[in-house]
Amino acid sequence: MPRIAKAKLTEFKLYSPGAKKVVVAGSFNKWDSKKLPAKKDSKGNWSAKVALKPGRHEYKFIVDGNWINDPHCTSCVANALGSHNCVVEVK
Repeated sequence: MPRIAKAKLTEFKLYSPGAKKVVVAGSFNKWDSKKLPAKKDSKGNWSAKVALKPGRHEYKFIVDGNWINDPHCTSCVANALGSHNCVVEVK
């Protein structure tokens, strides 16, 4: 019987103390700008958790309406819009 890969809880973090709203959008949620809002702590750190299946997932943060890359991401790929998307690898 083939093993079914389990989804793994993956956390996305961004330090942006001046932001009013941060959302994570990516290939795992059809780039929806509303589906995965991040929560802010008292120090200005935003985080959002989502269960992702093993594999490569592209994502970006949307900070107050502006799409930005994760400054801590070490892997990026070019996208169709002339910029880059961050890549997270779930094992």
